[in-house]
Amino acid sequence: MEKAILVTLDMCEENGPWSAKEKAAELRDLAMSSGASIAHEIIAIRGKPSPAHYVGTGKAGEIAELCAEKNASVVIFNNDLSGTQQKNLEEIVNVKTIDRTQLILDIFAHRAKSSEGKIQVELAQLLYLLPRLTGFGIMLSRLGGGIGTRGPGEQKLEVNKRTIRARITKLKKDLEKLNVQRLTRRKQREKFSLLKIAIIGYTNSGKSTLLNALTGSGVIARDRLFSTLDPTIRSFTLPNNQKVIFSDTVGFLSHLPHHLIESFKATLEEVVNADLLLHIVDISHPKAKAMEKAVFEVLDELGAREKPIITVLNKIDRIDPTDLREISGEFTEPVRISALKKANFEELFDRITLFLSRTIKRVTLYLPQTETRLIGLVHERGNVIKKEYIADKIRFEVELPISIYEKIKKELRENNSLDTK
Repeated sequence: MEKAILVTLDMCEENGPWSAKEKAAELRDLAMSSGASIAHEIIAIRGKPSPAHYVGTGKAGEIAELCAEKNASVVIFNNDLSGTQQKNLEEIVNVKTIDRTQLILDIFAHRAKSSEGKIQVELAQLLYLLPRLTGFGIMLSRLGGGIGTRGPGEQKLEVNKRTIRARITKLKKDLEKLNVQRLTRRKQREKFSLLKIAIIGYTNSGKSTLLNALTGSGVIARDRLFSTLDPTIRSFTLPNNQKVIFSDTVGFLSHLPHHLIESFKATLEEVVNADLLLHIVDISHPKAKAMEKAVFEVLDELGAREKPIITVLNKIDRIDPTDLREISGEFTEPVRISALKKANFEELFDRITLFLSRTIKRVTLYLPQTETRLIGLVHERGNVIKKEYIADKIRFEVELPISIYEKIKKELRENNSLDTK
């Protein structure tokens, strides 16, 4: 276990929902999630970052003394460092120096299980590393050893520029092939036209716990940051017998770098392609509202901000009822649940069903008895009110999702057997 010194820069005039102490607390959680032992934490007060040493040479000297005193092996900064800043800092502190993005990627490297997830992580690591190679000092000689330097599966990251470029090209091609496979699987799911619901939220808000509680999916759900990296997709039948598809996605984070979002767009496409978003908020966290803002910022990056959203305030079992009522007023029409205790799921189902009802139409359909697949689809996806046999056809009075109704009409029209009212 590596001993880490954590450094957060407090720029006093900087506005934002997160104080320096709160940013430092989140960095601590991230560092501990990566397996680090926290030797010391520093909040450095400075008007703006130093171009050469980020915190300035004086503060860098203090950090060097702390590294020697605490026998620390890594210094973790709470912002992105340039290659020059990283090199200059390492020359002073004389231990490996990494920034927040490297720390996040290190956690991702641990969590990635699927081939696609591992490729995305390694690609993001190499794209981050390539322009900084000449800036790395001590860290360059230690790649493959410890936090911020590990590839997926503990493999050693390559440090030769030419080799890295070739590896990046190969990873992109591999990712394209996997993307084609993923799109094929998605098209197979879309044949059934099930409503797609993406479970989103800040990291550690309880998304995987909710998916487990709903579907018994067995997704790993732990009280740690980024437990889920690879998306999990499960079908589920609502109490009104309508089937939907739930997908659990990687947790969001404040100040998530744009290039990280770009690297993981394939994983986050489950959000972009969803019909409905369940935004899970840890209501017991003091920064719940700021976390909501961070999630909305990522949705903006993905172009998914305008999608229908149900806000789900989770972990109500951890908060006083009076406080819960007060804090709930800060959110738009929230549903309050405990995924762990499976509490108040009825209200959640009601809200999902209400959304579904707005996408449902009552129609009369005449289907040829030979159209067994479409007849099965009506029974599978519709609420059949009345059914009668007329000559060689079946007359349905049925409530159907509009998308299914349009799909059936299209197929009947193509077969020259359209007869609806």
